[in-house]
Amino acid sequence: MNFLTILPMAVVMVAGTQLVAAVFLASADRPRAASLGYLSGAGLVVAGGVTVSWLVTRAVKVDVGAGPGRRAVESRIDVVVLALLVVLAVVVLLRRHTAGPPKWMSGLQRASPAYALRLGVLLFLAMPTDDITMLTVGASAARHDLSWWHLLPFVLLTLALLALPLLALLLLGHRAEAVLPRIRDWAGRHSWVVSEIVIGFFVVLTAADLLR
Repeated sequence: MNFLTILPMAVVMVAGTQLVAAVFLASADRPRAASLGYLSGAGLVVAGGVTVSWLVTRAVKVDVGAGPGRRAVESRIDVVVLALLVVLAVVVLLRRHTAGPPKWMSGLQRASPAYALRLGVLLFLAMPTDDITMLTVGASAARHDLSWWHLLPFVLLTLALLALPLLALLLLGHRAEAVLPRIRDWAGRHSWVVSEIVIGFFVVLTAADLLR
C-alpha cells in the first residue's frame, strides 16, 4: 500500500452533505471568504483526525516491536479496519435516501467566514462517515509503515474536492449559477454509489492483507 491507495477514500469524506454545504457557501453573499473559511475548518479536522489515528496505530506497533507478535498486531489492525469499512458501507447505504439538503443550509446564504469555519469543523466531526473514514485511513497508513507525510495527499485531495464549487464560481463567473445546482443535486442523489465503490475497493485491499 502507498499513499495513492488511500487517495480514493477522499471521495467518501466529501460525498453528500459536505459537498452540498460547499455548494451553498459558493452561492453565499461572500462566497470566496465563506468557502475559504469552510475549507479551513474541514482541513483542520481531516488533518487532525487522520494524524491521531496514525499516531495511535503506530504507537501500538512500536510497543509490540518486531517478531511474530508484530504480525499478530498487524492482523488485528486489519480486522479492525475491515470492521470499520463494513460499518462505513452500511452507514452510507442507510443514508442514501436522505431527502434533499437539511433546512438549516438555507441560512448559509448569509454565512460569515467565521461561521463557515465552525461549520467545517462541526460538520466533519459530527458525520459518522467522516469519523470512520479518518480512522480507517490513518490506521491503514500506520499499519503499512507509511510515514506521516503520506497522509497529506489524502488531506489535500479532500480539500480539492470540497473546493470544486468555489473553483466553478471562479472559473465560470455568472455561468456557475447553472452549474452549482447540478453539483448539489448530483452530490445529494448519486455520490453514495461512488462511495460504496471506493469502500468496496478498500475492503478488497484490506482483506487481501489479512489473508496473506
